[in-house]
Amino acid sequence: MNSAKYKDEIYIHRPIRDLKDMIDTSAVLYADKNAFLVKNAPGGKYIPIKFSEFKSDIDGLGTAFMDLGLTGKKIAVIGENRYEWVVTYLAVVNGTGVIVPLDRELPAQEIHNLLVRAGVSAVVYSSKVGSVVEEAIREIDSIEYIISMDTLESTDNRLSLKKLVRTGNRLLMEEKRFFVDAVIDPEAMCSLLFTSGTTGMAKGVMLSHKNLTANVYNMSKYVDVSKNFTGLSVLPMHHTYELTCHVFTSMYQGCCVAICEGLKYIVKNMAEAQATVMLGVPLIFESMHKKVWKKAEDTGKADKMRAAVQLSKKLGKFNIKSTKKLFKSVHQAMGGNMQLLISGAAAIDPMVIEDFNAMGFTMIQGYGMTENSPIIAVNKDRYHKPASVGLPMPGTEIRIIDQDDNGVGEIICKGDSVMLGYYDNPEETAKVLVDGWLHTGDYGYFDKDGFLYISGRKKNVIVTKNGKNIFPEEVEFYLNKSDYISEVLVWGMEDEKSGDTIVCAEIFPDFPVIEEKKGKLSEEALRKLLKAEIDEANEKMPLYKRVKRFEIREKEFEKTTTKKIKRYAANHK
Repeated sequence: MNSAKYKDEIYIHRPIRDLKDMIDTSAVLYADKNAFLVKNAPGGKYIPIKFSEFKSDIDGLGTAFMDLGLTGKKIAVIGENRYEWVVTYLAVVNGTGVIVPLDRELPAQEIHNLLVRAGVSAVVYSSKVGSVVEEAIREIDSIEYIISMDTLESTDNRLSLKKLVRTGNRLLMEEKRFFVDAVIDPEAMCSLLFTSGTTGMAKGVMLSHKNLTANVYNMSKYVDVSKNFTGLSVLPMHHTYELTCHVFTSMYQGCCVAICEGLKYIVKNMAEAQATVMLGVPLIFESMHKKVWKKAEDTGKADKMRAAVQLSKKLGKFNIKSTKKLFKSVHQAMGGNMQLLISGAAAIDPMVIEDFNAMGFTMIQGYGMTENSPIIAVNKDRYHKPASVGLPMPGTEIRIIDQDDNGVGEIICKGDSVMLGYYDNPEETAKVLVDGWLHTGDYGYFDKDGFLYISGRKKNVIVTKNGKNIFPEEVEFYLNKSDYISEVLVWGMEDEKSGDTIVCAEIFPDFPVIEEKKGKLSEEALRKLLKAEIDEANEKMPLYKRVKRFEIREKEFEKTTTKKIKRYAANHK
């Protein structure tokens, strides 16, 4: 579906000044609607939390924070995706101080370093990361309070979040309105987010209410989830992609957020929550796509499904959307209610998007970075192209600078969502913020219809001796098409004989698939099989992009929490 009649149409939603304004107005507009679906015990039933209750919990906790003397201070939050995490975030930014969301998968030493760098005064944490947090906070003098999301009672400076909410609500009954009447400065930093990477490399991105609400408001003009939608929250909330695009946009539009119990439970939770929308990273959607086709192969329905997909794609050109009935088994496998799938955070195979759209889902992708709160471009849910990351978000201007002969150059953007800068780092800020323009470090180009395409990261680009640019991501895309390759990383090195730059690859084979289709292979036979796969991929690329050498690895690559390979952890610089 790519209906050009929606080319110039946008959804109309109310303007919002800041996140406090967003929550206050949503609590009135959607008071009796479900804001969240949560589980009180693993494997239990989903329990709804109304918008009115959500606002009451935020106001209670915010009032208690200010009563503790935390006004204007930094408060860290660390833990898995859960309702209390969101309440904490909004209780801090909507009147108390500055929130510092931290990655729960970081080791204690890195958490310690970030807490020190940020000058944190309180830490709110879940019991799952309790021992790591206890180790991380040792010898940090600035920390006044440790607040547990799970304990029922407070002891000394170890406080109970649940009890704080009750304390705050009692103070509100006594007309202590310092939190609910707090005046928000939309231009001031309200959130300090550390980018992924080791603490030496991690930069603190400073975002304001204006940055975040501009992103929510403008993105909502392209994507609508207001029609009694329920979203399944799968990605870590400390990333702006999940937090802004899913959680805050849902709060704004009156969509319910169901907290997923973990990646292993996605399909189960989809059905239980009757989820209609999900944001994910390519790894999740590509894995689902593979499982759908594998099941079709195993049940002997693959040929029939391929024919149905092809027919649906043809009908799609005439804007006739495929019926769910035709792909009933696929819809049942996705919980039975799924309508909208949104991919981001990394490049996805456009065929996955094409197939899901042909099967009766709406699937789109977008593009952004933490430094832009995060969305820079996104496809409209009614006007989209599978291989593109979309159109510039309303209120965001995008330019392509230093273009080559093909129109490929660095993407820079300007708008209300551009960060305030990097915390305590004017040198790095000056490198990426030039006259209000955010230099993304990504290369891309526009097509004739104004859709943006990403070629790769500027810092990853391999430059040959005769000045040709090779994007590793493009080569990896072709290699990843192989059934026998699970993960791959491409880099360039100088060939000692020719002195020219050659393309190398490190491959983590899909061992279970290889064993299923080829049996147990010797090292030599495995190498021969992968060499044949590389040769096939090479045929699709010009000579200078072809892989000349490769290594095989036994373990999968180290990844970030959004499942992107840590390219520089592999030491192929």
